[in-house]
Amino acid sequence: MNVQIQSVKFDADRKLVEFVEHKMSKLDRFAERAIGADVILKLDKDLEQGNKVATINLHVPGDDLVAESRGKSFEEAVDTAIEALKRQIERFKGKME
Repeated sequence: MNVQIQSVKFDADRKLVEFVEHKMSKLDRFAERAIGADVILKLDKDLEQGNKVATINLHVPGDDLVAESRGKSFEEAVDTAIEALKRQIERFKGKME
């Protein structure tokens, strides 16, 4: 699966990029038919709910699945967004059958 990672308002370090790539490779087991994914990491002003935002747009044939999550760290936000995508993939598979 082709994964495009964008960082908005900051420069993502190598460790963060590798973390996202590793997590997305695990997601590939759930979404066998996924064509690619866009991961957007950005900083937000809302410190109360967490100022790190991760948005994942997963491209599958016939539809795009999108999950967005906030957290105190990018790792936490990415983990939460991937969990939401897993639930969406299960629902999507149920509709396809």
